[in-house]
Amino acid sequence: MRLLLAGVVLAVALPGSARAEDRILRVAMVLPAPVADVWRAWTTEEGVRTFFAPGARVEPRVDGTYDILFFPSGPEGQRGAEGMRVLGFEPMHRFAFTWNAPPQFPHARAQRTEVVLEFEAEGARATRLRFTHQGWGRGGEWDGAYAYFDNAWRAVVLPRLKQRFEKGPIDWSAPPELAPIVPSMAVTLVPKGS
Repeated sequence: MRLLLAGVVLAVALPGSARAEDRILRVAMVLPAPVADVWRAWTTEEGVRTFFAPGARVEPRVDGTYDILFFPSGPEGQRGAEGMRVLGFEPMHRFAFTWNAPPQFPHARAQRTEVVLEFEAEGARATRLRFTHQGWGRGGEWDGAYAYFDNAWRAVVLPRLKQRFEKGPIDWSAPPELAPIVPSMAVTLVPKGS
């Protein structure tokens, strides 16, 4: 089931038991900026610093580096999403990258999930962004990491992206507390007949 909530499409978890690999985090949102501006926000170091994190290393090409540094001056391995790679790079259409869990989930952190962004123009001055985070393992730390990112994406990163285009870049000396864009991004894919 899909609901429209303040310009954000929410996919709601369906009843039934599903395997971990059937779980995804997904949301679609409309941002008040042209595709080129939203694309640059995700795919350039300068753009990343306007909403995602105060530091970044971005090589905008397939298999390029995509390090998002929440604590740029921290010790190596504790600065954020380090060692991430670009998986898909279709300018102005699709951008995909690996992602890891935070340090409190060491088993899950040693693995990688995948974030896929799809960009679509909504007229000349707006962009529909479809955000999907997939590739979850089973049980234990994976369940914790899944819950962690359901909150981190919907209540921190994506609201900051929205804020960046509505009011300007994030001031990292005093990041704003923002309302979540949706109650949850969790989706469970259940095969027909389940």
